[in-house]
Amino acid sequence: MQIMPIDRRQFLLGSAAAFAAPLSAHGLDAAQFGVRAGASDDQSRAFQRALDQAARTRAPLILAPGVYRVGDLNLPAGAQLFGVRGATRLVLTHGPSLLSSEGGDSVTLSGLTIEGGGQALPQNRGLVHFTAVKGVRIADCTIISAGGNGIALERCDGSVTANTITDADDNALFCVDNSGLIISANTIRNSGNGGIRVWQSVKRHDGSIVEDNTIEDTAARSGGTGENGNAINVFRAADVIVRNNMIRRAAFSAVRGNAASNIQIVGNNCVALKETAMYAEFDFEGAVVADNVIDTAENGIAITNFNNGGRLATVHGNLLRNVGVRRPDNPPEGAGVGIGVEADTAVTGNVIENAPYAGIRLGFGPYLRNVAANGNVIRDVGIGIAVSVVQGAGDAAITGNIIHDAKRGSIVGMEWHKPVTGDLAQDGADRYSQLKLSGNQTK
Repeated sequence: MQIMPIDRRQFLLGSAAAFAAPLSAHGLDAAQFGVRAGASDDQSRAFQRALDQAARTRAPLILAPGVYRVGDLNLPAGAQLFGVRGATRLVLTHGPSLLSSEGGDSVTLSGLTIEGGGQALPQNRGLVHFTAVKGVRIADCTIISAGGNGIALERCDGSVTANTITDADDNALFCVDNSGLIISANTIRNSGNGGIRVWQSVKRHDGSIVEDNTIEDTAARSGGTGENGNAINVFRAADVIVRNNMIRRAAFSAVRGNAASNIQIVGNNCVALKETAMYAEFDFEGAVVADNVIDTAENGIAITNFNNGGRLATVHGNLLRNVGVRRPDNPPEGAGVGIGVEADTAVTGNVIENAPYAGIRLGFGPYLRNVAANGNVIRDVGIGIAVSVVQGAGDAAITGNIIHDAKRGSIVGMEWHKPVTGDLAQDGADRYSQLKLSGNQTK
């Protein structure tokens, strides 16, 4: 059989036809509606017509590579907008958002670069903003320089996966009153006030999963005492899982759960935090903090605010080292605690190294009830285990721990921040009937 030669022109034409065929078979080409890549004028009107037509037929709208100058686009129910990853760019010209949707379903964004140019957005607004949308899918997009939030989701469900969000003035991803979001494998850098916020307007079930994200260089431009500057912040949202995230350099915490019951903070790797790395605080019941790596923070893990109803936790299998003052201009009293807990909590099987205040602190003032510290390895610390012995402090069991090189004592009774006993691992523990000490090895 004779093989006919194919010249370069025939090859390129054939390749283009092969590429175009799937587009016509599986979606609508935005160019058919007058949407022109690279045009210097605003393309919003033609772009909106294309979105409306594609959504009516539930067909994907396909964007070729190039720059599209648009703003205030509405994504109807069923809208699916696809670009070429790294090559299709939407640049904000006007409006409170570049892309928004309200009250629809099955809205998809994929393969788009969405640029805000730092143009200021209204408070709590996102460059991409969805409200009451079921079945959100945002994947493989890059969102750059939002003058507010990168993505904002209100009362939605669905997934936000494998996106890159950089230089958002407020939060990279702000989620409020949603249900069961999957937030995974995103890369987030240089957020002004927060990386990922999962909030509810009142305390209730949320059920979101925040996993496998990389979050770096989170600032706190709006200031405050902890509401900003957190890589991941869960507020009033119950039953949220935060796992396997890589977090580096945050102005405050890596993961902060506030009034977030049944939160699980598991398997995260966290480096260089200027405040407490992980919190379960204020009016929560139920927290699991397990198998995390924390290196360099002001404090490691805090299970706190029993005075405001914060209680019931397990803290186990974590590796913590190098905690201490990270805000030298305003150092807080008591910085340098590896793990601090207050009520109805077991602290087991953790390894703590280089904590200049204390490896573990049990209770604070009278806020101590039913805590156990068992099987922990603590070395190179100020106090090994500091336990509150003020009047009204409750029960604590301190058993089977290995404490090495505790410069101010292996187990020491405290009144608030003040040591008031000698080393209870050596003598004097029998004066405190609420304390049970046994099997601890000290050196």
